[in-house]
Amino acid sequence: MASVAAGYLPILIFLAIALLLSGAFVLLPMVIQRFTGAYKPTAEKLSEYECGFPAFEDSRSQFDVRFYLVAILFIVFDLEAAFLYPWAVSLKDVGWTGWTAMIVFLAELGLGLAYTWKKGALEWE
Repeated sequence: MASVAAGYLPILIFLAIALLLSGAFVLLPMVIQRFTGAYKPTAEKLSEYECGFPAFEDSRSQFDVRFYLVAILFIVFDLEAAFLYPWAVSLKDVGWTGWTAMIVFLAELGLGLAYTWKKGALEWE
């Protein structure tokens, strides 16, 4: 039983060091700014900023579904790029089977893009 617990000791030490360092990186700057005088809240510092002008709507308002569709499309095509690089590097090793599989993958993505384009998800009013 002692040997099993001893096997977990490096993991527990690593976890303790990680928690200590992450806590220090979060809390230490806040503590230091209180003592150095950098903490001087004003109305401008406490106001919302995102686009350079004050908010004119409630922050809990619903977003248009097209926003989410564009975000999903971005993730899909970002993943496509992540899949294309290793495939292109190993193209000689995977042969025609790998090439055909990637063409099918790209055709499915193209069909998905055509569908969203046809539905008007990329049109902004």
